[in-house]
Amino acid sequence: MSPVVDPALSEPELRLVDQPSTSVTAVISAPPEAIWPIITDIGFPAKHSTEFRGAQWLDDATGPSVGARFEGSNANSRIGQWQTISTVTECCEPVGFSWIVGDPERPLAEWGFRVTPIDRGSAVQQWHRLGLGESGMTWLIGREPEREHEIIAGRFERQRRNMRANLEGIATALGVSIEHR
Repeated sequence: MSPVVDPALSEPELRLVDQPSTSVTAVISAPPEAIWPIITDIGFPAKHSTEFRGAQWLDDATGPSVGARFEGSNANSRIGQWQTISTVTECCEPVGFSWIVGDPERPLAEWGFRVTPIDRGSAVQQWHRLGLGESGMTWLIGREPEREHEIIAGRFERQRRNMRANLEGIATALGVSIEHR
């Protein structure tokens, strides 16, 4: 997988067709093995998100594995409430966990965590890449194409706030320090 780069640093104009991505990274004073059970708890981000409300495994899955599916519940003031079906695409204990949202052939989005061991603990990155599947954002961009960059940039800023809160939540759950990068 190619590295996830914050579009604010690399892209002058955000366009959905380019499937832009954003991420946050922090150093958490814990080894990857301690962080792994938290990043693979599909309900954990709901404790820290302004949009994600929770998730449950589907198809008799009881935990993360490539191909496992889960249903997520979401809500925000602009769109209301909605459900999504996600499929785990990477489950590489203890360093990588990712999933796609929606149709695997044309996902709405892709999310993931990357955990890199370092001398002070772990560098933990949460990332988000937009897909080309139909979503509330694609609908809005279709209605207001001249605002595409603004719509994506605003979405990414909200997602970065939620991702920073997730990383802080991981450190809090482990009772360790965090240093944002």
